[in-house]
Amino acid sequence: MVVAMRVLAAALVVAVMLALPPTLPGRPGALAQTPASTVPTIPVVRPKVDTVSDTLEITGNAAAVNQVKLLARVVGFLDTIHFEDGAFVRKGDLLFTIQQDQYKAQLKQAEAQLQLQQAALAYAKTETIRYTALLKRDAATQVDVDHWNFQRQSAEANILAAQAQVSIAQLNLSYTEVRAPFDGQMGKHLIDPGNVVGGNGQEAALAEIVQLDPIYVVANISAQQAMQIRANLDQRRLTLAELHQVPIDVQLTGETGFPHRGTLEYVAPGIDPATGTLLVRGILPNPNRTLLPGMFANLRLPMGKVVKSALMIPDRALQEDQGGRYLLVVNQNDVIEQRYVQLGELIGALRVISSGLNKDDRVVVGELWRATPGTKVAPQITSSGG
Repeated sequence: MVVAMRVLAAALVVAVMLALPPTLPGRPGALAQTPASTVPTIPVVRPKVDTVSDTLEITGNAAAVNQVKLLARVVGFLDTIHFEDGAFVRKGDLLFTIQQDQYKAQLKQAEAQLQLQQAALAYAKTETIRYTALLKRDAATQVDVDHWNFQRQSAEANILAAQAQVSIAQLNLSYTEVRAPFDGQMGKHLIDPGNVVGGNGQEAALAEIVQLDPIYVVANISAQQAMQIRANLDQRRLTLAELHQVPIDVQLTGETGFPHRGTLEYVAPGIDPATGTLLVRGILPNPNRTLLPGMFANLRLPMGKVVKSALMIPDRALQEDQGGRYLLVVNQNDVIEQRYVQLGELIGALRVISSGLNKDDRVVVGELWRATPGTKVAPQITSSGG
C-alpha cells in the first residue's frame, strides 16, 4: 500500500512538471528563449557642404539666330532649283538660278560701251598731241587744241560711266544666282521653276533659310527679379564682355536637369512698360539641332549671389504632403523624424536645402517605404549622392 502511494505521488510530480511552460525553471532540459527584436537597416547620407551660386529659373522659347526669306533681286523666269526641301546647306551654296540670257547680253553691251569710250579717249589723246604741236608752228589755232582737250576729258568721264555700267551689269548677272547667306537648313521652296520672279515690285519669297547652330533662347524676367539681381551685384551693371561670360543652363520639356549650356548674349536696356518685364537672351551651341525655333525651354540664370557652405542632399530623398516638402532624418537616438525644409536650386542630382537642415543631420535616402516617423532604425551611412 505504501509503495503504491509513492508511485502515485511520483507520477503526479512528473505530470505537474510536464505541464509547466517552457520558460519556467524546473523543466528538465528546457532553455530560456527570448524573441529577437528586428530593427531595419536604413541607408542615410550627411548633407554635402559646398559653395553654390543662387540661380533663377524662368520659362522661355528657342529662337533662330538667323532666319532669312530669300527674294529675287532681278526680274526673270525662275530657271532651276538646286536644293531639296529641308536640306542643310553651307554659306555660298547655289540655291536658285534665274534666267541669265538677258543679263549676260546686258553685260556684253556694257563692256562694248567701255571699249568704245576707251577708243575715243585714245583718239582724243592723239589729236591733242598733234594739234598742240601744230599750234607751236602756227599751223593750228588754240580753239582746235581746246576742242581736243575737251574730247579727251569727256572720253575719260565716259569711261568712268561705262565702267559703272559694266559693274551694274555684272551685279545684275550675279543676282540671277541666289546663294545661301549662311550655314543653315532650307525650308520648302515657295515658287516653282517657270514662274516670273522679282517683277513689278514683287517681294514673294523664293524660300526661307534658318540657322540652327548656334541658337537663341529668349525669356523675360520680372522687374522685381531684375532689381534683385542688380542688388546682388551691388548695383553694378555688367560690361558687355562680362555679360557674354555669364553662364546659362537650358532644359527642354521632359529632360532631367539642365543638360544644355550656353552664355548670356543680350539684356534689354530697359523694362518693357507694357509687360513689366526685362528681355534676356542667351546663346548656346546646337550641333545636333536638339533645340528648334519656337520650342519651350526652361532657363537657369545666376542671380549674382554666391552662397557659401550650402547644404545639398540627393533630390530623390525629398517627399511631399499637404504641409510641403520634407525629409526623413535620423536623430541622435536613431529614431526617424519628419523634417519640413525650404528648397533651393537643383544642381545635377543634388538639391540645395536653404533651411530646415543641419550639416550633421543624417538624411534617409533609401528604403523610404520602411522609414516611418517614430520608428527606431539602424542607420547606415552611404556615400551615394545621386
